[in-house]
Amino acid sequence: MQNSREDNQEENIISPVLPTYARTEIAIEHGKGVYAYDQDGKEYLDFGCGIGVNNLGFCHPELVETMIEQASKVWHTSNIYRIPGQERLARRFTENSFADTMFFTNSGAEAVECALKMARRYHHETGHPERNRIITFEGCFHGRTLATIAASGQEKLTRGFGPLMDCFDQVPFYRDMTRVEAAISHKTAAIMIEPVLGEGGIKPLSSDNMQILRGLCDKHNVLLIVDEIQCGMGRTEKLFAYQHSGITPDILCAAKGIGCGFPMGACLTTEKVGRAMTLGSHGSTYGGNPMAMAIGNKVLDIMLADGFFDHVEKMSYQLRKGLMSLRNKFPEIIELVRGIGLMLGLKLKIEPPVFVAKSLQHGLLVVRAADHTVRLLPPLIIEQEHIDEALEKLEEICTDIREETPEPPADELS
Repeated sequence: MQNSREDNQEENIISPVLPTYARTEIAIEHGKGVYAYDQDGKEYLDFGCGIGVNNLGFCHPELVETMIEQASKVWHTSNIYRIPGQERLARRFTENSFADTMFFTNSGAEAVECALKMARRYHHETGHPERNRIITFEGCFHGRTLATIAASGQEKLTRGFGPLMDCFDQVPFYRDMTRVEAAISHKTAAIMIEPVLGEGGIKPLSSDNMQILRGLCDKHNVLLIVDEIQCGMGRTEKLFAYQHSGITPDILCAAKGIGCGFPMGACLTTEKVGRAMTLGSHGSTYGGNPMAMAIGNKVLDIMLADGFFDHVEKMSYQLRKGLMSLRNKFPEIIELVRGIGLMLGLKLKIEPPVFVAKSLQHGLLVVRAADHTVRLLPPLIIEQEHIDEALEKLEEICTDIREETPEPPADELS
């Protein structure tokens, strides 16, 4: 009996790092441009981008130079002092978006938390404290905090973390967003949506539906929050995805590509909403630190340069065209191609882990998503040669899978 107990204890020894990730058995040792290299020196074409983070690839020379220069000055002070880089970056974002003001965070989840607080605080300050509920959508992903997992409502995220915050009303991701109106009540503070579902399977919301949601929010005095943590910062051919639809949100959450690998996030809003966030209503130790602001300003320098988004649009067209040809060639593997810009997804007829594993073997990094989808999120700096290389690898991957998939019995074919 004693031996059995000792054996069981041996099996349950925990790693020094909590085992919360199903990690692939490679370690990226270094990277350059669109390529990553593992501990054995194997080269990978990176079409995962650290899950939509490394929008300017690995070790972009201007970002490296900026980081070294800022590191010799100051990394961190505190938000009790002025941070000139923060003021400059905020001004540039407001000049290039709907926003009048913003708050800097360290991550996407923090940006969403800030947005939720803003929405509640706005209604409280305007005499409607009962408006404290947020409408969200099935398949959404807004982060891993207690509030943001409650926003998603997915059992795989919420299991074991109850009781959940009871302030979210979840509705399906409708093709016709007029149906959302049925969920709006006198307690609704905001509607929160990703203009392109990322974790949910690369599902873009049409411009018509974005306009419908804006109209519903105006009609019912509800705020519109757009979560652009994955789909923002140039990924859809514009600085922000909402800019395709001709509407303006009330609050926008940004992260990932905003720092291109350096931890950083932001919550942008209008003057109308922002005025409710008064002294002491929110704060962050590290948010908006000088190092992050130096990186963020340099990222904007690069993305706002003439021709940058035109290049993303051109490369997006070429990649999508190639993926559609691939789908036509391997219809038993690829069901459809969807997405916008360089945020594309392959909905598969096979199990996505099989495709991801085969991609690794061929030196291509891709990322899984829900709805049987594999995400293709290449750096925004890719060139035609990289697209050609990726398409060649994808064809080899599909060919291998086709050859390794046993044919169904004859009676199933009849």
